Amino acid sequence: MKTGGLADVAGALPLALAAEGVETTTLVPGYPSVMGRLETASVVHREAGFFGGAARLVRATAAGLDLMVLDAPHLFNRAGNPYSAADGGDWPDNGVRFAALSRMAAGIAAEGLGGVRPDVLHAHDWQAGLTMAYLDGATRRPGTVLTVHNLAFQGNFPAGLLPDLGLPAGVFRLDGAEFHGMVGYLKAGLAMADAITTVSPTYAVEIQTPESGMGFDGLLRYRAGALHGILNGIDDEVWNPATDKLIAAPFDVRHLGRRAANKAALQARFGLEANPGALVFGVISRLSWQKGLDFLLPALDTVLALGGQLVILGSGEADLETAFRAAAARHPGRIACFIGYDEGLAHQVQAGIDAIVVPSRFEPCGLTQLCALRYGAIPIVARTGGLADTVIDANEAALAAHTGTGLQFPPGQLVPALHRAAALWAQPEVWARLQRNAMQADVSWRRPAAQYAALYRGLNTDGRRG
Repeated sequence: MKTGGLADVAGALPLALAAEGVETTTLVPGYPSVMGRLETASVVHREAGFFGGAARLVRATAAGLDLMVLDAPHLFNRAGNPYSAADGGDWPDNGVRFAALSRMAAGIAAEGLGGVRPDVLHAHDWQAGLTMAYLDGATRRPGTVLTVHNLAFQGNFPAGLLPDLGLPAGVFRLDGAEFHGMVGYLKAGLAMADAITTVSPTYAVEIQTPESGMGFDGLLRYRAGALHGILNGIDDEVWNPATDKLIAAPFDVRHLGRRAANKAALQARFGLEANPGALVFGVISRLSWQKGLDFLLPALDTVLALGGQLVILGSGEADLETAFRAAAARHPGRIACFIGYDEGLAHQVQAGIDAIVVPSRFEPCGLTQLCALRYGAIPIVARTGGLADTVIDANEAALAAHTGTGLQFPPGQLVPALHRAAALWAQPEVWARLQRNAMQADVSWRRPAAQYAALYRGLNTDGRRG
């Protein structure tokens, strides 16, 4: 069940933590697609009246992960994505659904439900942030970590929901779950977790400012001593061009020439002109204001004037989807788009494009540029958040030192960056050096997993906040 980068993290980080001696059990909602993929399963706990219906806690394994699954059909057995129906509207009971997930997490942490009593509870985003509120005053409380993947998504719900949530008395307070008169799920986590992490060091700094703090900058400055920026990684076995069976021709840093077959296959797949000399730009993204894809629309003339081509893979805001479809219709053979998401196609795009464009207004970390580095697709990224932390700008100093891995630009100033890319593309030896640098960058979970393991081991586990 995947709607964004959080799914990639939840799938890959536990496997990387195993190398650090950390055993991880992941609690997930029992969505239909989850229940259908369980490899082993046993019911370890039941509740008859759990937020309006019967619920089971299922111990299971899937895809190499140890899982606890909250099987509550009245909350999670429905079509659509985790947060909205097929028509795009949010489920009206989202506040109850993710309170239930948080309540079960707190039960596991404090009471050992299902036979699991963790030393550390690590919650992600607003959907699990209320866990910290449910643990308020618990006799046995593990160390707690909240990771913020995107501060813009906060999970604020009307205070009228309080009677249905069963929160501990007194937790609806300024230093708890109250946020401007609403129940703040993310706010509860930010205020009450022992440690807060964000998915890049630069984003951890940015969110302490009024410009990027989304209303939480004061709280985050107050809790700065508990705030840590730890970069995301990617699964470098899944994203490995040397062994990738989803692409036309495997390649590695020593055999860059083999990459050309993937470019030809991509041009054929998307109906682009079969031109090996064209600079092929790519986008793999949610099509949204945050991702800055509206900056790309007026830059399309520049892409074409530079003799380039463009492939877009993604979905999102209807006006952006419509605009990119129209651009592809106006410029067949030069611009192509696939509205939707296809994991296999994402691999093919990364292997076939020459450069990936990430013009985000803000970006907590970003994973698409990490995959691009791995596949030798030069990232052209806005200088913000994790994009700034993961791409070394190919300025004159970096080119002279042979350390550049991509291009950075101030948010909103995409066109000059496209011209810079074209100038570098016109120097094949320089471009190949950038590709080799990019492909040798460590984008794995090894270093982040070690940082998380150190953070876990440094936490108080007696219920006191650090």
